Order: sequence, then structure tokens, then C-alpha cells
Amino acid sequence: MPESMNIKEMPREFKITLLQELGYDSDGIFVLHNGEQHKDKYTKDPVKIDNMFVYPGSTIILDNNSLSITSFLEEYGDVL
Repeated sequence: MPESMNIKEMPREFKITLLQELGYDSDGIFVLHNGEQHKDKYTKDPVKIDNMFVYPGSTIILDNNSLSITSFLEEYGDVL
């Protein structure tokens, strides 16, 4: 499994740079993809930069809440 790190306390500029490297962007509040607010696959809510979860080794960006993470693991847990 890829190494993980907590980005919650990282500076906002670091998070924006990370998003840009992954092909996303930010307006300073929300994660953007192709100029639109990126929505969590499971809750359909826009993902805020301060509450994003990036699955290690991927470009999967979810909201950092238990419903989204649990749903993701249920859907992809067998192939991780």
C-alpha cells in the first residue's frame, strides 16, 4: 500500500499545488476540476480544500467524512 500522510494541517498553498499536480485546481475554498466544483462521488457535495481526502497513489479526491471513505472502501476494497 502506498505511504500516506496527513495533509489536514499543511498550508493551503501546498494543498493547491498538490491539486494542480493531480490535474485539479482550487478557488481557495473548493476543489475544482475543469473549472467546476469537484463533487464527492458518494455524497454529491462539493469538496472543500480544507476537508479533502486524496487516496494515496491516486487522483481520487473525496470529502474527508466517514460516509465517503467507507463507501469508497466498500466499492474498491477488493482491488486495493
